[in-house]
Amino acid sequence: MGQKINPLGFRLGATQGHHSLWFAQPQNYSEGLQEDQKIRDCIRNYVQKNIRISSGVEGIACIEIQKRIDLIQVIIYMGFPKLLIEGRPRRIEELQMNVQKELNCVNRKLNIAVTRITNPYGHPNILAEFIAGQLKNRVSFRKAMKKAIELTEQAGTKGIQVQIAGRIDGKEIARVEWIREGRVPLQTIRAKIDYCSYTVQTIYGVLGIKIWIFVDEEE
Repeated sequence: MGQKINPLGFRLGATQGHHSLWFAQPQNYSEGLQEDQKIRDCIRNYVQKNIRISSGVEGIACIEIQKRIDLIQVIIYMGFPKLLIEGRPRRIEELQMNVQKELNCVNRKLNIAVTRITNPYGHPNILAEFIAGQLKNRVSFRKAMKKAIELTEQAGTKGIQVQIAGRIDGKEIARVEWIREGRVPLQTIRAKIDYCSYTVQTIYGVLGIKIWIFVDEEE
């Protein structure tokens, strides 16, 4: 039981679905995979560069990609979509142009849609971005973890576990610190668990943040 496994991959087909939906022949599979990564990187880079964010949270929970022969449909799930929509009305069109240039897709149409999430702090990616922002501003890691747990409890989740690893607080020796609130049954496949791992560059070096959120249990 000591073997580590990604909680999302462990539950595929039970409580988790794929974030990319497409089919490719074995020889073209790697190209499709690289294309997905380019789309995701391009969207994240655009959001980082063009949107001034006061809280340090971009609010992208996940990016779903569906591909057909003549169409690439991209759905961005955001906690705070106003950041992308307000300011300039043509922002999404501009983002579409950027992604098309990056992919160099001539014979396929690209369509980008933005969907709002009701409880942004109930999603691990947004929570990890929040903790990363706090750590960059030299807030104590324990304070950042506790604040993150408070935000998650307001979102109505059943349990959360947060782990930070690396040279915490600039100490010479790297260590792992973690905190858990509520139930987080990692061995139960029917338990819907959201997970993310996130790296943050601080002045002392790179820190790794891992978050497990127990959302619900299927009967």
